Amino acid sequence: MTALLTFIGIVLFVVGILVSVGLHELGHMVPAKAFGMKVTQFFVGFGRTVWSVKRGETEYGIKAIPAGGFVRIIGMLPPAKGQDPTKVRKANTGPIQSMVENARSAEYETIEAADDGRLFYQKVWWKKLIVMASGPLVNVAIAFVLFGGLYMLYGAPVAQTTIATVTDCVIPASQASADRKCQSGDQESPAKTAGFQVGDRVVSFNGTRIETWEQLTPLIRNNTDKPATIVVERAGRETTLTTSTIVNQVREEPGSDKFVSVGFLGVSPESKIERQDFGFVVDEMGRMTVATVQALGRFPEKLVGVAKSIVGGERDLDSPMSVVGASRVAGEVASNSDLAVAARLSFLVQLLASLNLFLALFNFIPLLPLDGGHMVGAIWEGIKRGFARLLGRPDPGYVDVAKLLPIAYVAASVIVVMGVLLVVADIVNPIRLFNG
Repeated sequence: MTALLTFIGIVLFVVGILVSVGLHELGHMVPAKAFGMKVTQFFVGFGRTVWSVKRGETEYGIKAIPAGGFVRIIGMLPPAKGQDPTKVRKANTGPIQSMVENARSAEYETIEAADDGRLFYQKVWWKKLIVMASGPLVNVAIAFVLFGGLYMLYGAPVAQTTIATVTDCVIPASQASADRKCQSGDQESPAKTAGFQVGDRVVSFNGTRIETWEQLTPLIRNNTDKPATIVVERAGRETTLTTSTIVNQVREEPGSDKFVSVGFLGVSPESKIERQDFGFVVDEMGRMTVATVQALGRFPEKLVGVAKSIVGGERDLDSPMSVVGASRVAGEVASNSDLAVAARLSFLVQLLASLNLFLALFNFIPLLPLDGGHMVGAIWEGIKRGFARLLGRPDPGYVDVAKLLPIAYVAASVIVVMGVLLVVADIVNPIRLFNG
């Protein structure tokens, strides 16, 4: 039964990814066709074609490797100024220039005379911007719908003022791990010294009435190493506990890589699933967007740890994963009988929503071959043409993004290497959320 549930979890997650990819590409294709651009192919996957059908001038299909997708919009690589786009330049050029010219030529093999005016590079800059931005914006919309449905219909975990765990000793967050136990020489936690018990409900801290855990956390942190008087409700009666918080190293926020030295008590709260409103969804999307952008900035650093894990190093739980790793985690959660069915579905929805948000922000990176690279080209074209009109100068024409192909090839190679590295790590030393 466990194997079957694992398989179902993996299949559902992979299907969710393929649907997300298909909608991303649809986000490019719909405005492209609406603006009169020529679209010849719409495929989900890469490699050998498994199935396809042609409708009008566009071929729709599925390919064997479910690792992405593409829409072919003709004319994304413009011809060199004053050059016949159907011919490779015969001048004596270096290898890089030859590579660019060959790419230009391949782009125009299927172009007919009737296609004039329908090519991507011939369109006004803002139309090109909309076409390229619509793909990742669809992923943002998917993430918003999934997170919104999850938080507003099912709920989100909310920390209560009731104590769930009492820490025995003080361990800096940078040393904390699943197998790190209290050792001789570790200082007893202030909460243990004060006599906290699981099930205590915090009523006040140093005279301040406590209504939420979010209210209590900054009070503890700002108390540094000063005395603390905490009133708790225990078995229906209020009890006053006294201790002194200490300065300890903790994570700035849950899941953050940044550590801060603040006041520490040594208790953690119970959590309860509560339905949220629309404002909560907006706030969470904003918070997760910032966190994802920060994670992208730390991506190279994290990859070093992933590479080390392949040869026997410890794999961090917050290290990046490939689609293979994410699918394996989805299967692991789906088969975990310790979790309620609703909790398992909630996790799968959150995983798929997070992946969509990551794909959107990754594609917004202003570098070819990503969507952001083409968006920057369109914006720069709009700026150049705008200044030319403002200054009464001749129209400078389209921006030749083909000149950036050498950089695009290098970037694509790096992306492929990173993808292979993550897949290998997810096979050799996968992230495991649970023991076993």
